[in-house]
Amino acid sequence: MPDVATSDAAVRAAFRSQSVSCRALGSPFVATLCDLAAERLTATHPVGRHILGWMGDPSSSADSVPLRFAGSLHALVLDGADPALAEAYPPHATDPDGLWDAVERACREHAEAILARLASPPQTNEVRRSAALLPGFLTIAKRFDKPICISEVGASAGLNLLWDRYAYRLGDFAWGDPQSPVMLAPTWTGGPPPDGPLTVRDRAGCDLRPLDPAHPDDAERLLSYLWADQADRVERTRAALHLAALSGLKVEAADAVDWLERRLAVTRHGCVHVITHTIAWQYLPAEARERGEALIEKAGRAATEGAPLAHLSLEGDGREPGAALTLQMWPTGERHEIGRADFHVRWVDWRGWPDVS
Repeated sequence: MPDVATSDAAVRAAFRSQSVSCRALGSPFVATLCDLAAERLTATHPVGRHILGWMGDPSSSADSVPLRFAGSLHALVLDGADPALAEAYPPHATDPDGLWDAVERACREHAEAILARLASPPQTNEVRRSAALLPGFLTIAKRFDKPICISEVGASAGLNLLWDRYAYRLGDFAWGDPQSPVMLAPTWTGGPPPDGPLTVRDRAGCDLRPLDPAHPDDAERLLSYLWADQADRVERTRAALHLAALSGLKVEAADAVDWLERRLAVTRHGCVHVITHTIAWQYLPAEARERGEALIEKAGRAATEGAPLAHLSLEGDGREPGAALTLQMWPTGERHEIGRADFHVRWVDWRGWPDVS
């Protein structure tokens, strides 16, 4: 974080901007919390002074200060540390004045805990993004008729590495284990994805700060960054965390591009090596993105029909609505936007790959 204090106005603008995003993604409660912080946060307590004098860029595209703040408060509710704050949180109804009174009190009484949480960026592992990835994986399997090996950048707790343990309803298309405790059923437009055999031979992921789904503190941390009025997301993530804990899968703590270089150095004969990431690549520094893209292109040029490579991503591209679901496959290097989805994958607009159905 640069050692430069931002302006009070920039911090308040970041909260207002986050409010707009929260409303658009179906969280009126967190939107209200952000609006209140933009209007009423003061430097009369340590938490307010720290936020309003933020050292760095408080916006959602950088330090995400509003989501750090919301997550630190939600953590106090989830772990039972502040019953009065919990009474002002969903599913309880409260007016804006009552909510802000509870927040102000929490900022004073739990300043040390909140300041500690503000020191690190939010971590989300939106499991619904697997519903955007699945049709991409099915497309890859249909094209090459081989098992897949997965390398996920920015994997957090690894929930989207376990996408084949979930149940899906994509329009009229059903896939996966119907007994799975995780059901993903976004609003679906477009034709069905391709169907056919799909086997995962190997899966691995990296993150700068990976979370262990089997560790209660890590699981609670992940849940705290979910928006408090979206109970379905919380319960779905709890179920996915349980499956991940049972799986024993561990995400490696590593720099994304260094890790990717190591993974790409291994030729996987008889398997499609799939590089994947969801709403993660955009947070890498520009130099790291350029280096990562060059590494993938280099590996793509070396790919063969016996050891193909694919790059499957869901990332914001500055266009509306939502984010682009993009797939590139080698040895041909052909690339297409195969769909779009919103950032929480409440909906998917499926377009598909030419000549693969």
